[in-house]
Amino acid sequence: MQNIALAIVRQRDALQNVTRIGSWLYQIALRQVLMHRRTSGRRRKMLDRVTAMMSPEAAGSHSGTPVDHVMAAENQESVRRALASLSDVDRQILLLKYTEEWSYRQLADHLGVREDTVEYRLLKARKNLRKQLAALAEDHA
Repeated sequence: MQNIALAIVRQRDALQNVTRIGSWLYQIALRQVLMHRRTSGRRRKMLDRVTAMMSPEAAGSHSGTPVDHVMAAENQESVRRALASLSDVDRQILLLKYTEEWSYRQLADHLGVREDTVEYRLLKARKNLRKQLAALAEDHA
């Protein structure tokens, strides 16, 4: 509902030219629901890929010592915890950029902002992620 409300606010200038408000609202709501479903599907696929990578069969296919596997798993868990502690916007923009490999243009369209704003938000999100990882490292030590 919040995304729908934000989309309506973003398109408030177009409201002056709208003749049928119900249809206009329906179109906005439909687009937002479809975007949510796509995002959920991508997230589910990403989690399935990560789960498959962490399965015992996949672990046996990697080279390295058992210590390397433990360290890699610990690093992955630290990144997961750090991502979980970020704001939804920071987490979403990082995951879309680095797991789904979205371009700045795609991110800008998705968020309804300019590309330079996406660049700034990515810098800020990476900085916040580094802070969280450092805090987790201090807690672990």
